Amino acid sequence: MTHAPQELTIRPLAGPQELMLFRRLSYVLDHELAEDLESGRRRPEWMWVALRGERVVARIAWWSQGGDIPLFLDFFDLDDTLPEPERGKAGLRLLEAATAAVVPAGAPRPEYGRFVPADWREDPAARDVVEARIRVMERSGARMLVERLRLEWRAGTPVPADSGRLRFRPVDGREDLLALMTPVMEGTLDAHGRADLASGLDARGAAEKHYDEELATYTTPREWWRIAELPGGEPVGFVIPARNNYNPVIAYIGVLPALRGHGYIDDILAEGTRVLAAQDGVERIRASTDLGNVPMAKSFERLGYVNFERSFDMVWD
Repeated sequence: MTHAPQELTIRPLAGPQELMLFRRLSYVLDHELAEDLESGRRRPEWMWVALRGERVVARIAWWSQGGDIPLFLDFFDLDDTLPEPERGKAGLRLLEAATAAVVPAGAPRPEYGRFVPADWREDPAARDVVEARIRVMERSGARMLVERLRLEWRAGTPVPADSGRLRFRPVDGREDLLALMTPVMEGTLDAHGRADLASGLDARGAAEKHYDEELATYTTPREWWRIAELPGGEPVGFVIPARNNYNPVIAYIGVLPALRGHGYIDDILAEGTRVLAAQDGVERIRASTDLGNVPMAKSFERLGYVNFERSFDMVWD
């Protein structure tokens, strides 16, 4: 005899005291939730669950830099012991109900991103988990934007000494960096940059968007940022070592199009890594690059960065 599933209850958390309810499902970022709530990067009203009785069958949450509007959808989990199509239906109902309540009317849906195992395609269990979430997002109208490599340099890994081929100086303000970011945007292999260009922004506008929405938000010293030059003073590229809310990171790195193919990317990445590795207590440095950006991935590999995870980003047009 089969039994119909209990009615689905979909609601936001009543407050931080319900964090343990939200954590009945698991994800690799669970350890950040409490601090994110305390800092204002998350709010209980942006954290929703789908319940059958007392059982959490799906959950969803958005993240912000601390503002009033959610910027990124980074938690979406399902009870993977449920059969299909029940699992997917519960997830889609939660996604649509929570989105309607959290995302302001008329505003674009924030991008959805998820960290996944580096070998998720080869592991049947991991693949089922990943593809179940992708299916729900696609049914809501999302499309895959990019899959990325997540990379990590660990303390003790040798960092090459300065080769002397380039000289490095601090960035002298916003315009100094934008003057180099703009040509780097032309012909970029970065999917987010290409999406900005496809949206109608020119290279300068895409560079400004990247600077203002990401680079300008870092609170670590701007003196860490480096511009690379040839001995005669001709600019070659730049690197932005920083620290986000969670880790030291190589936030952005680029080589001017006319000077690509000479191995300068290794020199620039090494400089950014040296800057961060010299700071007190640094145990690891994180970075990421698009799966399709093979030259950048190879540079990280040569510098001793390990591909410990992957991620993907999905968007609603």
